[in-house]
Amino acid sequence: MDDQQLWGAETAKAVANFPVSGEPVPVGVVRWLGRIKAAAARVNAELGLLEVDLADRIAAAADAVAAGEHDHQFPVDVFQTGSGTSSNMNANEVIAELAGEGAHPNDHVNLGQSSNDVFPSAVQLAGVDAVVNDLGPALRGLGDALAAKADEFADVVKAGRTHLMDAVPVTLGQEFAGYAAQVRLGADRVEGTVPRLSRIPLGGTATGTGLNTHPEFAERVRARLRDETGLPVEAPADPFEAQGARDALVEVSGALKVVAVSLTKIVNDLRWMASGPRAGLAEIRLPELQKGSSIMPGKVNPVIPEVVAQVAAQVIGNDAAITAGGMQGNLELNVMIPLMARNLLAPTGSIPLLASAARLLAERCVDGIEADREACLRHAEHTLATATALNPHIGYDRATEIVRAAAESGRPLREVARDHGVPDDVLDEALDLHRIARGD
Repeated sequence: MDDQQLWGAETAKAVANFPVSGEPVPVGVVRWLGRIKAAAARVNAELGLLEVDLADRIAAAADAVAAGEHDHQFPVDVFQTGSGTSSNMNANEVIAELAGEGAHPNDHVNLGQSSNDVFPSAVQLAGVDAVVNDLGPALRGLGDALAAKADEFADVVKAGRTHLMDAVPVTLGQEFAGYAAQVRLGADRVEGTVPRLSRIPLGGTATGTGLNTHPEFAERVRARLRDETGLPVEAPADPFEAQGARDALVEVSGALKVVAVSLTKIVNDLRWMASGPRAGLAEIRLPELQKGSSIMPGKVNPVIPEVVAQVAAQVIGNDAAITAGGMQGNLELNVMIPLMARNLLAPTGSIPLLASAARLLAERCVDGIEADREACLRHAEHTLATATALNPHIGYDRATEIVRAAAESGRPLREVARDHGVPDDVLDEALDLHRIARGD
């Protein structure tokens, strides 16, 4: 039956009116429209507002939409009327056609609902679903991969660097532990938005007043959705806040931007540390996945970090669009909801992109990173910043003289310090690289 056109006149008008991008509304939103409408039909039957047989047929049809059986029946461009009315009517028409005789798109499928409360509810719940079941686990997995490398590299001493200049020694494990913490905090930030994202405007109908809906309708639908999915589906803090603003979408996008910034820092560090292999830092080796040049034999590039950096840039761009969209909450309705849905939930939206990038970074890069222990130790031994550990013994000014003399002569710091009268026992104690890296 899905080979047939199931939508009706309102969908056809929208297809004709909005030939913009060729990109439909994100499939997650479509499927959540199906879930909401299935729950709504069952609740309306419980409330005596729909005949049981008709409600059962509508619910079964909506369940099929929610299961992804009719994704191709939703052709309306994502750049459409800002409330998502066209996509809501698309869902109403498809479900009514599937439900069969006597099912009316507005009177029955849309009973107790408005595009203005149903469509943003579907967007927000698709976001909750994607964060809880996709992005959150992907970030946690990346955090675990980085933490495993932190343990593996705990004893690998290397030069620290600040301002890209030599600094006191650290361990490679300390650096990776920092990356793991960044990613885990990012997961916390994103998952921390779920309590607000799960507060949906369902029940407000056109303007937030709840006109033409049963007073028990919204809470019963929310309860059904909670039971069926195991996800939080909550009442709004205030129906007019929920109807007129999309602040929760802006909030989650902001948290996603923080993750993008964190991932950029991490992958840039990996690229710096893997630079070389002979004319760079060459402190770590990344997995060799493909040829790095069509002309230079044997060249290998940090392709996965480069992919992740590009994803992060796109997420930051998406956030700018979502921020602009969130500003268009005019009086009782935000009118840029499809744009916000696209930039969060489409295949090029922030949530799917970050989830894919996090898995890719963990599985195709971090898991296979190897440390060049000799190079790391050599850099740690050569950094003149280890003289910092002499400060408590000989003072800052005297240590500075030693550093300058070592830099000018190119001789090892220990030799120059000995020539300046620093005893060997002090040098042995102060210039212990592992002790310096521990900070004690």
